[in-house]
Amino acid sequence: MLTDITIRDLALFESAELEFGMGLNVLTGQTGAGKSLSLRALELLLGQRPKTNMVRTGAQQARVDGRFVFAPGAVPEHLIECLQETAPAILEEWETDEELELVLSRTLSAEGRTRAHLNHRPVTQRFLRELASMLVEIHGQNDHQRLLETAEQRALLDSFGALDKPLAAYRAARLRWVELGERMQAFAEDEAGRFDRLDLLRFQVRELTEAELSVEGATELRRERDRLRYAEELMSQLGGLLSGLADEDGSALDVMRSAEAMLERWEDRVDELSEPANEMREATGHLTETVQLLRRFLDGVEYSPNRLEEVEDLLGEIDRLERKYRCDVAGLIARLPGFEVELEELESSSMSLDTCAEEWRAARMDLEAAAGKLSKARRALRKRLEKGVHASLAELGLENAIFEVSVEARKAVAIASPNADPEKAQFEADMRRFAPDGADAVEFLLAANPGEGTSPLRKVASGGEAARVMLALRGALAARQTIPTLVFDEVDAGVGGRLAPKVGEHLRRLGEHYQILCVTHLPSVAAFAHRHIEVEKHVEHGRTSTHVQVLTGEGRVSVIADMIAGGKGEATARKEAARLLDAVK
Repeated sequence: MLTDITIRDLALFESAELEFGMGLNVLTGQTGAGKSLSLRALELLLGQRPKTNMVRTGAQQARVDGRFVFAPGAVPEHLIECLQETAPAILEEWETDEELELVLSRTLSAEGRTRAHLNHRPVTQRFLRELASMLVEIHGQNDHQRLLETAEQRALLDSFGALDKPLAAYRAARLRWVELGERMQAFAEDEAGRFDRLDLLRFQVRELTEAELSVEGATELRRERDRLRYAEELMSQLGGLLSGLADEDGSALDVMRSAEAMLERWEDRVDELSEPANEMREATGHLTETVQLLRRFLDGVEYSPNRLEEVEDLLGEIDRLERKYRCDVAGLIARLPGFEVELEELESSSMSLDTCAEEWRAARMDLEAAAGKLSKARRALRKRLEKGVHASLAELGLENAIFEVSVEARKAVAIASPNADPEKAQFEADMRRFAPDGADAVEFLLAANPGEGTSPLRKVASGGEAARVMLALRGALAARQTIPTLVFDEVDAGVGGRLAPKVGEHLRRLGEHYQILCVTHLPSVAAFAHRHIEVEKHVEHGRTSTHVQVLTGEGRVSVIADMIAGGKGEATARKEAARLLDAVK
């Protein structure tokens, strides 16, 4: 979970540290105090493009640091896979029986340049965004509107059913079918294009083969580059260290060996010295091993500008290939066999147009079968998801609402044209039917009031209803979700005061499965928090600054009372605030 965020010189924040806990964390404060700015800081940390004028006036740069901690055995598998691929050194330092700590840092200069680090190691903004997608999911003030998009609804249904495998199988079948279809069309339309493809494939195969790529080799080259870059300093500083430890007269090792010999002479005569003597022997052995390891390391360190230049050239070629083919070294290695197979087929002329068409039709059958399995799995999920959402909607004041999931076969009609090739026209129609997400049109339907028929959510849901449907879906998806932290920026906007306690109770219940961060203006929601953070704006020495504090006891009663009455009717407001807090206990 996210344990804390430290903010320096970001807009109104001169210096602030926000500490979060398990369950529901709420941020409250007056309009403009900096509640949403706290979330903008989190978005910046997670790789979002910074907005202009975010660096505090007079500062050279803004900085945001965030710490994520995972208990032993609770680290998501896909997070481990991501770190193994991109930041293996972090896992090498981690003992699996200990908690995993990830420290993300992002700096933004006054000129607009950004830098990102993970556990004090520089990382790319792209990797930061990829990692962020596994750690935090942010719902902005209007993000529940995404729920009105059918693509988002399809993704939520698949997430609820954990349909990763059938969806991956479908996409693999579709990719094969598309590749064969495109190859067949190219074959038929332009024979000359076939020879161009041959030239390109020969160049690509030669280029990737001559590069002699391997993931381990690329990693070792980067390590060697580091050794070569710092060779002179390493030889100077570690050489001096070895002299003091073992080489010069009166070295540390000489002193320890002398001490060991002295204690050995005495331990037979004085029993109490046996334990110190053993400890000294072990210490001498450890230091001896350390000296040997340092010698072996230094034996492998060589100052060689020529070799450094050679390594830089090799890594530069790897970077060029990664940019050209838009994938990493593992992806380049995976692509080469495909290029070789296609080249062999074209060179041998064994794949005639008829052969290609036959394989394409077979791939079409495989695609149809994969699409059918995915559709069947989705249809089987509908009732379960509807039941889970209905239960949550009842808690959120929509007990009479009817929620349905529609899964219908997507139909695509070929566009008629007098001169069109029938097979090409059918292929284009099938491309519309077999979309990357499947052959289904998935849509959420809602009837918010009794007596109404269900209609697409995008046509009938108000902003407040859409927000509550989103919360209901989050409740239904809780058991499947792997992202540990959910952030809601005023998700209760448009929700009336009568329903606010229901929203607060639902968010608190979600906190049993996730860590929840929620910006709210509603006292009934704030009262349900496990941790209440107040964001305040002050003017000091002519400068405006934002400060944060964790509220407990009477301080929390006062803030919730102020949210209720805006500073008026204090006694009544405090009484109501105390009642809200007592009702949660």
